[in-house]
Amino acid sequence: MSLSVPRRPAVLAAVAALAVGGLVAATAPAALAVPTAVTAAPTPPDIPVANVKAHLSQFSTIAANNGGNRAHGRTGYKASIDYVKAKLDAAGYTTSLQTFTYNGATGYNLIADWPGGDPNSILMAGSHLDSVTSGAGINDNGSGSAATLEIALAVSRAQLQPTKHLRFGWWGAEELGLVGSKNYVNSLSATERAKFAGYLNFDMIGSPNPGYFVYDDDPTIEQTFKNYFAGIGVPTEIETEGDGRSDHASFKNVGIPVGGLFTGAGNTKTSAQAQKWGGTAGQAFDRCYHSSCDTTANINDTALDRNSDAAAYAIWNLGASTPVPPGPSFENTADVNIPDYPAAAVNSPITVSGVAGNAPATTKVDVNIVHTYRGDLVVDLVAPDGTVYNLHNRSGGSADNLVQSYTVNASSEVANGVWNLRVKDAAGQDVGYINSWKITF
Repeated sequence: MSLSVPRRPAVLAAVAALAVGGLVAATAPAALAVPTAVTAAPTPPDIPVANVKAHLSQFSTIAANNGGNRAHGRTGYKASIDYVKAKLDAAGYTTSLQTFTYNGATGYNLIADWPGGDPNSILMAGSHLDSVTSGAGINDNGSGSAATLEIALAVSRAQLQPTKHLRFGWWGAEELGLVGSKNYVNSLSATERAKFAGYLNFDMIGSPNPGYFVYDDDPTIEQTFKNYFAGIGVPTEIETEGDGRSDHASFKNVGIPVGGLFTGAGNTKTSAQAQKWGGTAGQAFDRCYHSSCDTTANINDTALDRNSDAAAYAIWNLGASTPVPPGPSFENTADVNIPDYPAAAVNSPITVSGVAGNAPATTKVDVNIVHTYRGDLVVDLVAPDGTVYNLHNRSGGSADNLVQSYTVNASSEVANGVWNLRVKDAAGQDVGYINSWKITF
């Protein structure tokens, strides 16, 4: 993500008074509304990595029997689509093949709908199924396609009754410029696009020297994935290598909220990342990226397992949640000035009392911050025992103000005590203040 977006002098001038003698109340956004509900979902399943690897083995065999690849316009791609479709048809999905023509060859997208859920609120998960012509494409992107397939089968095994309508997709010709997913999105009317609650993308999730990267496009989807990895003690980083280079971009470009997971491609793992995640510093996350050696030997089982489970966690929590009454809310509406970099972070405290036991796994934090460049801000929720939950880490680029709701798994924390919203300006030239924030249990 670039941090070199030009500053906007007119906006700076409009809020300059914040850094001087007082706060400009007229520039503040309206206070956040009291949330009407939090969410709860059925327990997500553990996705058996052996099942995911069995699909990868099938993709490998298909490639071997069809000229060594599964690329657009080749027989290996059509055989891959047929394999996935047969599994889904047997599991009770309504499937459809969408055809398109590119470079003189027929391409295919596979769309699978699980019965039930709100037809006006669609949660879709997808992966590209094609490989490059130089190899079988087992990590890129057999890994995402196999995990998406196994999660769809897990939905069937559980006979899940989602609140949102669940849809899965496998895209053709991604390697030639996101052709299949663009074709699908372009086939949707504006009315159909408006029904999408979100699209989740899984592209390269088993890299042999893996990192754990989360897309930062939609805050709610991003936080859902982060909650899962925090729960298993695996740190994550924001995904930047694949920005705009996978099928989520086709959805994002028409205004559909997107998110996803990635374990790295041709970029080099740093020493800090190797210390955090293991693996080999100074080596690519996937040395076989777009090469003939992208075989079944090119998969890290642990990364594939974790990411498959994280994907299922997100689909269950985002697609099968049910409204439950919110717990008690506590709010601080006192303005707190946020000094410009390199000043220290500021805190806005809330004292919670009268709440029995621990905070829920769906603790909700509503943040209302006035600022001229939210890409400078680092925002944390600090629990009474000092545990830090990062809410916002310099994303959002040149947009101003941060008015956002976050869901935090704070179930290990005693609810009563002093909670702090901690905000730091991590780069120069911009100013702002905490307008208000609220925590709901």
